[in-house]
Amino acid sequence: MRYKVSGVCFALAACLTVQAQTLQQKVDQAAGREPLRSALVGVMVQDMKGNVMAQREAQRRMLSASNMKLVTTGTALHALGDDFRFETGIGYTGEVDGDGTLHGDVYVVGGGDPTIGVVDTMAVKPDALFWRWKSLLKQAGISRIDGRIIGDGRAYEGHLENTTWGYDDTGTYYGAGTSALSFYENAIDYTVSAALEGEPVKVAQRYPDTPWMHFTNRSVTGPKGTGNSLYLYTTDLAPYAELRGTFAADRKPKVEHFANKYGALTCAYYFWQNLRSTGWDISGGYADIDRDGYVRGSGFVPAEKAGSPRVIGTSLSPALSRIVRRTNVESDNFYAEAIFRQMGEKACGVAVYDSCRVAAREVLEGLFAQAGIPAETLDGIYQEDGSGLSRKNLLSPAFMTAYLRSMACSKAFDAFLGSLPRPGEGTLATVLPKLPAAQKARLRFKSGSMDGVLCYSGYVLDAEGKPTHVFSIMVGGAAVKTSVLREILGGLIETLI
Repeated sequence: MRYKVSGVCFALAACLTVQAQTLQQKVDQAAGREPLRSALVGVMVQDMKGNVMAQREAQRRMLSASNMKLVTTGTALHALGDDFRFETGIGYTGEVDGDGTLHGDVYVVGGGDPTIGVVDTMAVKPDALFWRWKSLLKQAGISRIDGRIIGDGRAYEGHLENTTWGYDDTGTYYGAGTSALSFYENAIDYTVSAALEGEPVKVAQRYPDTPWMHFTNRSVTGPKGTGNSLYLYTTDLAPYAELRGTFAADRKPKVEHFANKYGALTCAYYFWQNLRSTGWDISGGYADIDRDGYVRGSGFVPAEKAGSPRVIGTSLSPALSRIVRRTNVESDNFYAEAIFRQMGEKACGVAVYDSCRVAAREVLEGLFAQAGIPAETLDGIYQEDGSGLSRKNLLSPAFMTAYLRSMACSKAFDAFLGSLPRPGEGTLATVLPKLPAAQKARLRFKSGSMDGVLCYSGYVLDAEGKPTHVFSIMVGGAAVKTSVLREILGGLIETLI
């Protein structure tokens, strides 16, 4: 019996060795041919004990793109808990008289909830959320407001956006900065359609309304076949926005999603509109609070210093596990940045990016120590933001696989693993389309892409859904379409499975 068991173990070891050789050969062959030969290719594949199955330039730090969301979401789940919920407070200043009239202002006090006003099945619809807020006012004896609705986003200090993001990116929906009080993911939609070549593109604002904005259209209808290069240039320093770029004469009308720099004011505006449309008497208008702490109305003239409202109740976001699931499946930058900034707020009391990086680093150190992973492995990461939009973000494949193994030791691992898409879902919708469903079910991983960059990192599972291997495949500086890289990297993952 001892000889038989030894023989089985030897055969299994030989089989694993052959599998590793085959995978390593596939990696080397792919990296030795164009388009990868002239690009930077990093690979690490390990079993859950850290044994290496294949590797190439695994210690080299590379642009991570949205693979950074794996670090953001996992550390947040570990630190905050999968049932953590963002809170939005409703409060007021002034006094309530015997007739139920508030002689003061109503404050919507933001706590970082990124789901307010979003079009998402997991989030509370705006009218239902406003009903909750109105119920809190009624419970406090308020039936009439002799004052304003003020959006209070003071809980998050610092700039809306990370300062290393591209100038073009900050005007897009995926580069919309986070604020403690947001609305509709701080995005704004315009319908655009071509006119005659050389004439301005036809533009109409769809949602949300932003009546305080001064909008200038400097876009031009381009020649047929020239595509779409429209960008909205805007800032939170002043209520001005300018649309630039071209839109080809042969393109069909479409909805473009841009950044709205005034999430707190937009939220206050829509709550104010809802109150008025449901019979509430409000003598004042809507406002937000500028960076110096002054109340700022729709005319953008700072008035008095904002007060310290008496909070009478809160509304809660969906559970963090659900927000993380959306973040990783759809690669939602706005959610990722909101999660990252909340980590800084909870750990340091300040939501600036320096604090967020400190908070994430402390969680990583604890995870690696708990999993018995050498501390120097942390040299494989430089994290600038939460989403991966910054081109200063760097990860090594060796760090990423070590991190994924450490997450398997976390109390939040089930929620983390459940947040990752399989081929055919979200941003993996077109990845490995011919892979049988049973094999797709054994993969959970996250993509990350930028111009010339494509990364895949995640887990291989056994038939019971338990992780057996971790992998990270990263390509940078490739001068081909993402679809070409997707097919090559998909083939390596298929060999792995």
